[in-house]
Amino acid sequence: MFYDPPYVLLIAGLLAGITCGRAFEMTLRQAVQEWSKTRSTRTLEQLKGTALTVPFMGICAGICVFLASGLSIYGIPSGFSYAFSVPMTIGIAALVWFQLQKVLILLQEGGSRALDLDALE
Repeated sequence: MFYDPPYVLLIAGLLAGITCGRAFEMTLRQAVQEWSKTRSTRTLEQLKGTALTVPFMGICAGICVFLASGLSIYGIPSGFSYAFSVPMTIGIAALVWFQLQKVLILLQEGGSRALDLDALE
């Protein structure tokens, strides 16, 4: 019934991660553009809601399946592959989410000049 190794899951996880990544990018871009027009703190605070977390969780789920399937292709049992992939994905996702929140706070407090890396020279 299932392919051994799971090439279909590998491709499906990759496509899910890419698709949700595009939705995440567009949502974030739209919110930052709206914020730059109004300079309202409410706009950036709304990003902590479901509008941004749902695509982010989709990215995480897709990448977790991709990583576990990739490990299974090399002959590692599926149970161990997911036992390795889930904590790794959760850890990396938490670090990325924490960094995104720090960047949004920095953007909110200092504007776009706070993110200008060329001005640090």
